[in-house]
Amino acid sequence: MHPDLVLLSARLLDPLTGGPLPHTALAAGGGRITALGDDREIRALAGPATTVIDVRGAVVTPGLVDGHTHPLSGAERTMGVDLSGCADLAAVREALAREARALAPGAWLRGWGLDPNVFGGRPVTAAALGPVLADVPAAIDLFDAHSMLASPRALELAGIDGPRDFAQSSQIVCDDEGRPTGLLLEDAACELVEAVMPRPTAAEIRARAAAVLRGMAAAGLTGGHAMDANGDSLALYAALEEAGDLALRVRVAPWCQPGADAGAIAELVRAQGTGGDLWRVAGVKLFMDGTIDNGTAWLERPDCHGESTHAFWPDPDAYTRAIAELHRQGVPTATHAIGDAAVRHALDSIEKAQAGTGEKAGAPRHRIEHIETVPDDTVRRFARLGVAASMQPTHCCEFTRADHTDNWSRRLGEERASRAFRCRDLWDAGATVVLGSDWPVAPYQPLAVMAGARHRRPSRDLTQPPHGPEQALTPLQALQGYTLSPAWIAAEEDRAGRLAPGHRADLTVFADNPLTVPDEDLADLPVLLTVVNARPTHRAPSL
Repeated sequence: MHPDLVLLSARLLDPLTGGPLPHTALAAGGGRITALGDDREIRALAGPATTVIDVRGAVVTPGLVDGHTHPLSGAERTMGVDLSGCADLAAVREALAREARALAPGAWLRGWGLDPNVFGGRPVTAAALGPVLADVPAAIDLFDAHSMLASPRALELAGIDGPRDFAQSSQIVCDDEGRPTGLLLEDAACELVEAVMPRPTAAEIRARAAAVLRGMAAAGLTGGHAMDANGDSLALYAALEEAGDLALRVRVAPWCQPGADAGAIAELVRAQGTGGDLWRVAGVKLFMDGTIDNGTAWLERPDCHGESTHAFWPDPDAYTRAIAELHRQGVPTATHAIGDAAVRHALDSIEKAQAGTGEKAGAPRHRIEHIETVPDDTVRRFARLGVAASMQPTHCCEFTRADHTDNWSRRLGEERASRAFRCRDLWDAGATVVLGSDWPVAPYQPLAVMAGARHRRPSRDLTQPPHGPEQALTPLQALQGYTLSPAWIAAEEDRAGRLAPGHRADLTVFADNPLTVPDEDLADLPVLLTVVNARPTHRAPSL
């Protein structure tokens, strides 16, 4: 049988060693790599229907996989005005005013990517944005996707006129007189406004999602670990695949929220393994805390505002029991844990779950997401427990500063801010470090994330000093964080993450070697070809 795809004149890169493989060509069929060899012998395998591409000396790596992303919910969330490039309040006000002028009467204004650092240490309030939102129903997502600024009109439409109690760690922030400031923290509070906002149609969401996935493919991504499955997400993945618009291989982890009873957990277990050829439910996402920037992380000592003192689950022991049951059922878990207390409790819970079932082959592999500040003893536990550290280096690069004058660092204080995003310490301690973007919190371009892991500087100004240069990864480690590590945490290391016969034909092709391109230039390295399941999903005009 002839292969579906042949690549010629290639430099094949081994992500295990960082060196070249002794071949110049590759054949793939049935979604798998079928042969490696020299140009002449591999070209001879091609048939009339084979796609043959001469990459003219380009570098081929296993396909890059984003270890933490939100492709569908992010597609909808980013349909508003992009505020992520605004460096101060003046720029935010100008962007919002421009958007407001284009609105039809009564229409909602949506925005996303608002950085709390633009408030310069002052409270994050709707009033600080000025009169531009005075009569407009507006919902502005902060960059962390855990908080929202709602305009007075939006609060009125949602019936929000004071504080409320929630079943999870959420809050309607109010002033000293009990009046809402517009800041809503965590999902339960934000959903009050979202419930009265007009939503885009299913067709609009699908078109936007397809465009986002094409953009991800053009950036070199062949896969993503999607950390949500809300509403109609699974049906949308199926529809995208049926239409040929699913440009990535997606591993989906639905949420397990506080208050989930035995029936809800059983339903999550039953969903495991469902999906299509390119997407599959595999794992469960849980939240142990919120974020440091909005004071909803769970820290062992309060932050400098006296906040970040509680778990997202009102009863942390209920989380522990959920982890135990999911582990017993063979379901891998991914826990959002940012603060040191949250990470410690997640590790404690996983350790108890493992002890409850004993050592056995095929046990689920668990992971913790974000891990923004942890002490030494916590770092050492990851490798011992076999728990992967899923991290997003650009959150450190883009939203914190080396001099600790940013909102994140000021809240933590010097001691905890000095142990920011300990990627290298976790790697050196033997943990599997998975890299990702958490898009739309940060841009999804994998080369930018890998570059950030290497230089730890803000992309907008690479002359700035790095935040924690001792935590930088090597070029090979950064590549492995997008290839070998995602394959391992998915228990797919026998069929993904390497260029070898029998492994998936998910490939990324670069104009030059990403291991030798300087850190500061890596984000701009051209992606010439992206292949998923032996099918090109992106091809540069030069090829």
